[in-house]
Amino acid sequence: ISPLALWQAVVSTQSTGSYFVNHPLYTPAGCNTCLYIGLGTYLFGELGNFSCHIAFKNMRPAGTKTRVIPMPNSNPFTLLFNLVSCPNYTYEVISWIGFAIFTCVFYAALFAVVGGGQMLQWALGKHRNYKKEFEKYPKGRKAMIPFIM
Repeated sequence: ISPLALWQAVVSTQSTGSYFVNHPLYTPAGCNTCLYIGLGTYLFGELGNFSCHIAFKNMRPAGTKTRVIPMPNSNPFTLLFNLVSCPNYTYEVISWIGFAIFTCVFYAALFAVVGGGQMLQWALGKHRNYKKEFEKYPKGRKAMIPFIM
């Protein structure tokens, strides 16, 4: 898929999903359980994503271009670094899945799938580069999906 086609797919699914969620006649699903599970999943993913970005920022000493193997710190959300090279993408997809659950909009789920597919491609490239760059890169670590890929 070309980058332009991907961009068009993302924008169209996002726009369509936004239309349904913001439409004056939109009514959320009658199930409060979906709302709470979705919102909890969304917040969990956002906190994890934020924690990973802070960890990435703190791995490089200020003013240098030194690169290190990403490792977890004292924040429990960063423990995913033990399993995957790009936990920020993993948490991002979790957030979009949560959003799809609490809005109950098909296009939000479609966006999670399309966005997750793109992030998986980026994660595979970064994972490959980490393995080339660092001789002692953890062998069991996957790109984005723990234990799978």
